Amino acid sequence: MPFSPFDPRPLEDKRPRFRLIPVRMLLPNLITLLALCAGLTAIRLAVEDKLEWAVAAIVFAALLDGIDGRIARLLKGTSRFGAELDSLADFVNFGVAPALILYFWGLHQLGNLGWIAAMVFALSTGLRLARFNVMVDDPNKPAWAAKFFTGIPAPAGAITVLLPIYIYFLGVPRLPGTALLTFLYTFAIAVLMVSRLPVFSGKRVGKRISPEMVLPVFVTVVLFFALLISYPWVVLTIGTVCYLASLPVGYLSYRRHERKDAAAASAATSSAPAGAQAHASSEAPSLPRGQSEQPADASRPARLN
Repeated sequence: MPFSPFDPRPLEDKRPRFRLIPVRMLLPNLITLLALCAGLTAIRLAVEDKLEWAVAAIVFAALLDGIDGRIARLLKGTSRFGAELDSLADFVNFGVAPALILYFWGLHQLGNLGWIAAMVFALSTGLRLARFNVMVDDPNKPAWAAKFFTGIPAPAGAITVLLPIYIYFLGVPRLPGTALLTFLYTFAIAVLMVSRLPVFSGKRVGKRISPEMVLPVFVTVVLFFALLISYPWVVLTIGTVCYLASLPVGYLSYRRHERKDAAAASAATSSAPAGAQAHASSEAPSLPRGQSEQPADASRPARLN
């Protein structure tokens, strides 16, 4: 209905009314903000040379990051705002904060080279998160590809890159070449984050548990956190080494799935009747000389992979 200056109703009634937001949609965002507070606090603790507490804050932020998405899906409180907030928090918690912790711990001994390594790791985290946001809605990805990440994810990269600090807290003294080894190790983790290496995601783990496994799962989780609190550097060191050792396993599993898809496609092609293939080829429209056939999705913009 067009607006009329003679309309007796007040203008306030024409203002759009916003719907109320359910509380269940706020809880995942509050957890993300709590994780962001932990990451920012880790930076402050690193500046104050309280590295043990700084690393603990990063681990706490990683634990919160692992549950906020699951809680959002459980409560059906996912939103575009929450996804963007989670990416920004991950960049600070798992890109900027670990880079600064490593710099204040040992990379500063290399001067500008140490700062370059810290910046490269932080930038690799940002690029890794941006690529994940672009690829998350890829319609061409097969169903089994949801089991894998492309490159080491940001939380795992942050926990993994701090391995030299875990070893130092175990009592291993710093050697003259420790700073250089940390420099090379930081670069290696940054490259793995932005690489095309398939990595197990773990998103499908824990969605369904058989009744007889409920109590063992409870005991395992309690035991893990008890060990993490009592022997944090031993648990983090062993966990990091095991995670790095699992990377080739994820790559081989991904290639096995690809070979199965290729074999299934080849079998489907070979099982098609020869007459149907010849009929389809005879009905295909001929193109003018010099003109090549364009793919069906040529008009779609290229995705960042």
